Amino acid sequence: MMEEGSLWHQWSMIRSLLAILQWWGFNVTVIIMNKWIFQKLDFKFPLSVSCVHFICSSIGAYIVIKVLKIKPLIVVDPEDRWKRIFPMSFVFCINIVLGNISLRYIPVSFMQTIKSFTPATTVVLQWLVWRKYFDWRIWASLVPIVGGILLTSITELSFNVFGFCAALFGCLATSTKTILAESLLHGYKFDSINTVYYMAPFATMILGVPAFLLEGNGILDWFEAHPSPWSALVIILSSGVVAFCLNFSIFYVIHSTTAVTFNVAGNLKVAVAVLISWMIFRNPISPMNAVGCGITLVGCTFYGYVSHLLSQQQPGTPRTPCTPRNKMELMIPLVNDKVEGKV
Repeated sequence: MMEEGSLWHQWSMIRSLLAILQWWGFNVTVIIMNKWIFQKLDFKFPLSVSCVHFICSSIGAYIVIKVLKIKPLIVVDPEDRWKRIFPMSFVFCINIVLGNISLRYIPVSFMQTIKSFTPATTVVLQWLVWRKYFDWRIWASLVPIVGGILLTSITELSFNVFGFCAALFGCLATSTKTILAESLLHGYKFDSINTVYYMAPFATMILGVPAFLLEGNGILDWFEAHPSPWSALVIILSSGVVAFCLNFSIFYVIHSTTAVTFNVAGNLKVAVAVLISWMIFRNPISPMNAVGCGITLVGCTFYGYVSHLLSQQQPGTPRTPCTPRNKMELMIPLVNDKVEGKV
């Protein structure tokens, strides 16, 4: 029996590691592909790229739930779809678009570091708007995050105000989505696939017309001027497929790891994305810039640890949705997940 228990423990460890690695793989691939589309393919249309991701995710979620029946459909009342899902989809749409806009103007390393500011914006929004109480240790854990972001911004060699603001407002959108999820989706235990199933079609509807009006003519000009537009379109569509696969990988990693492991793996994922993007795009990074990024990631890990510790010791203490008490609360994709240029 002990040997069987040991083998089961080893298999659980391997399963968790594989889940994290494939999550990292899809996440980093989406980010790199989006940056490649904007920079190398010269397809500078973030609204259209986001719309492609939403369409691919809508189709993918439908196939997984309705055709393959890998996940059961969580039934939502038609009235709740408009009162609850639609507002969430609107914020969800803004979050993804802002992430892609920031990727167009600033390096992946800088964008990812700024996105790590999300825990701080979540806590501040809940404190200012919803009047939630937070333990002093939560506030203390935000100090290295804020300090690291400031140091990274000051020393960023490829700084762009528009890209910086897009990434920063993207953090606010992510925080708003996270907070709204607690109230609007109360009573529904959504996983990442059902979330995409309901939100991606709404997001496509919201973004389709603006993308067509604002970027339609530019896309036609790009199509005529690009030396190999069809192969470029294949890459763009592939990024949408990978974006959906990322959502599926989130569902898998949530069911294979603990909340603490999920938090730490999410921060390490940022470091992996920064390293790989630098190896591909070779954007200049100063030593102090790298130090600022490192401080931010350490701060995010410390924040996750403190939040988890407090949730275990004081069940009645309000906590941010970024660090759930249990896996069921992780079922709504939160801070690190549709980051980052993905659905």
